[in-house]
Amino acid sequence: MHIEDIRDYVLSLPEVEETTPFGPDVIVYKTNGKMFLLLPIETEQLQFNVKCDPERAIQLREQYPEAVLPGYHMSKKHWNTLVAGKGLTTKQLIDFINDSYQLIREKGK
Repeated sequence: MHIEDIRDYVLSLPEVEETTPFGPDVIVYKTNGKMFLLLPIETEQLQFNVKCDPERAIQLREQYPEAVLPGYHMSKKHWNTLVAGKGLTTKQLIDFINDSYQLIREKGK
């Protein structure tokens, strides 16, 4: 999976906005005006932050200690950093993106 794949997928979701509020090095994806994915552009290994249910966030970190880390520069309770190529499949990465998106979509209802 590459940055372009993530970008294309995320922008295919309904009512997604692509922004750069933290400067040109991090793309922030929002729905309902709230962030659900942060995608750094210049990293050695593809990684990105997603919102996560707090209990599930801890479970995922324990299950995938190399690939799921506490959210970099984010609330460690609600955000995880996913590192591609460290044991997660493309389907899992997409599922985590979808979970993050749905968490924010449901809050907006």
